[in-house]
Amino acid sequence: MITPMRLFVLIFNARTENEGIHTIREGDRNKILMFESEDDATRFALMLEAQDFPSPTPEPIDAEEIKEFCESAGYEWEIIPENTNLVVTPPELNVEETDWQADAQKEDSVEDNFPLNQQPLEEPELSDSELEKMRRKLEGLL
Repeated sequence: MITPMRLFVLIFNARTENEGIHTIREGDRNKILMFESEDDATRFALMLEAQDFPSPTPEPIDAEEIKEFCESAGYEWEIIPENTNLVVTPPELNVEETDWQADAQKEDSVEDNFPLNQQPLEEPELSDSELEKMRRKLEGLL
């Protein structure tokens, strides 16, 4: 009997309702890196953190399970062999809004934040120049 192969992937907000998996964008495709070694996954996570990415957690996962996930989500995958001189380095740019952040914002909709008999306050209508003046004043305070 062949034992299932365990790999490590990088998870943001691990074991929470707002969990997300780290992917690298290549063109119009996303690719999940799957590390054979937890140490290599941790090293890559530290490289991401050093580049001001959110701090991911290396999480063990069954290889077949993550491959099925990739296929269902339309993601590519790459297995990073143990003790590889990480040829893959984190990208220079970080995605401003991640899919898992957008999902969390959808869950925190306006209706959830206000009782039924109370309407949310309307946002004040300020021009860009007024907002810029306020921003400069606040920065001056720092």
